[in-house]
Amino acid sequence: MCPLPTGRMRVAESTNTQGLSQSDPGAGSFHSWLHHRGFWVAYCAGAYVLHLLFLIQPFLNTPMAWTLTNVVHSILTYIILHYKKGSIWSDSQGGERYATQWEQIDDGEQFTTARKFFTIVPIVIFFLASFYSKYEPKHFVVNTIFMLIAVLPKLPMFHGVRVFGINKY
Repeated sequence: MCPLPTGRMRVAESTNTQGLSQSDPGAGSFHSWLHHRGFWVAYCAGAYVLHLLFLIQPFLNTPMAWTLTNVVHSILTYIILHYKKGSIWSDSQGGERYATQWEQIDDGEQFTTARKFFTIVPIVIFFLASFYSKYEPKHFVVNTIFMLIAVLPKLPMFHGVRVFGINKY
């Protein structure tokens, strides 16, 4: 924080009650918890545990476990971030009723750290699934389709767009 010559703090850099700087993206919004590194570590650990749950199944080989990890992760993130609308908190007053969770992150500002993180994770899982399946065509096609399902809605050109009217209301 840079004090002004008069000893007052700049308004844009003051802190709120959660300890976040007001100049931080998402400060004071309902999705500010997505910016914390602890959540990112827990998110990656959850994806890894999901993979381990598939890997310990005796009837699944490694390529199938990675492909299932990619598929389940893509479906879950699509439903949670791009299909579910409204606020996750009850005190939002209905302002976010028609916006998906992804559209609400950082008030729609593109290319913030949280948005970059949630865009990179499905791509990394896709690369891992493709590598461990040795780029077998059937696994590669499935992994590519589900990676695109997870990544395409995150692109700025699809912000607020409802393809084929899906999830319009």
